[in-house]
Amino acid sequence: MITTPITAALVRGAAELEPTPHGLLPHRLPAWARAQTPDPQLAMVEAQPSGVRVVFRTRATTIELLTVPTKRVFKGLPPRPEGVYDLLADGTLTTQATAQGGNVLTVDMATGTSDYEPGAPVAVPFTALPTGDKTIEIWLPHNETTELVALRTDAPVEPVGEPGTRPVWVHHGSSISQGSNATSPTSIWPVRAALRAGADLVNLGFGGSALLDPFVARTIRDTPADLITVKLGINLVNADLMRRRAFTPAVHGFLDTIRDGHPTTPLVVISALYCPIHEDTPGPGAFDPEALKSGEVKFIATGTPDPTRLTLRVIREDLARVVTERKDENLSYINGLDLYGVSDAAEHPLPDRLHPETATHHLIADRFVERVWRKFPGDR
Repeated sequence: MITTPITAALVRGAAELEPTPHGLLPHRLPAWARAQTPDPQLAMVEAQPSGVRVVFRTRATTIELLTVPTKRVFKGLPPRPEGVYDLLADGTLTTQATAQGGNVLTVDMATGTSDYEPGAPVAVPFTALPTGDKTIEIWLPHNETTELVALRTDAPVEPVGEPGTRPVWVHHGSSISQGSNATSPTSIWPVRAALRAGADLVNLGFGGSALLDPFVARTIRDTPADLITVKLGINLVNADLMRRRAFTPAVHGFLDTIRDGHPTTPLVVISALYCPIHEDTPGPGAFDPEALKSGEVKFIATGTPDPTRLTLRVIREDLARVVTERKDENLSYINGLDLYGVSDAAEHPLPDRLHPETATHHLIADRFVERVWRKFPGDR
């Protein structure tokens, strides 16, 4: 077996790679952006490599990816599913694997305390792969922090180089865009849509953290892109961080910053998917205590309706108005209900009342490609 250290030339979809004692930790926000917030939630999710993949050419039929995953355990709740690694050979999902071992972070939600137990690198094996020269993409777990160490292969590997003619799609959104409740990294809706469209994805979907942060807008501003999509709504409601008076100027400022770096790039604002608990009830959102007693995770809305407060219905109205008022021929609005609406909830209910499962991620992706991507860039 040939050992090849992981380098930046082999990694796609990360803003930067932080050196660690074991190897490299992918980040989806640059260090200067991470330094502008003390929020531990954002620190956790931006280091989870949703949309990040290791890409190379090889004739190998046996591949091992050496990683150090960080497993999160929540006291009193069922074990979380293992993070899944999807291997694509020449664009086709060929095999999946998990990493057994690594670091363990145990969180006690009742006390707010946690215990950290460091682990060692582990091998994620992929065997019986197709013969011949091929492009391999190993998509990393969308919900599990993953340090990259090395590749072990039975044939040499080489970097693929830049995507070239493939359009770059930069997407920002919430935990749904990061992939919550999907079973694997290529099942989350932005990745499925990108694979269908032949796009090179930069996924800035951050669980609980699509909050109009200026540093996210500046990151998008500074990232090359052929299409930019910004999905806003659910986190602004369930975090209950601003009132309606602040919302419209904040959206304008966010879009202004993006336009500073991308004056004519197609830019699509997408409002929230249908979510019954927050359609007309403000946040903050919270865990359902009755569900927790039975070992389930479900969410409730705890706010009191008030004309000054944000709900999903209010946000959809205001986003549509902002896009119209800006009179930008390269800016468009997509109502999130067109991707997942009231009529979909009967057949595809949200298991925890907030996040879709895999089949619904696929539904959202397919509708996105048909209604959004085919228009940008060009006639695809």
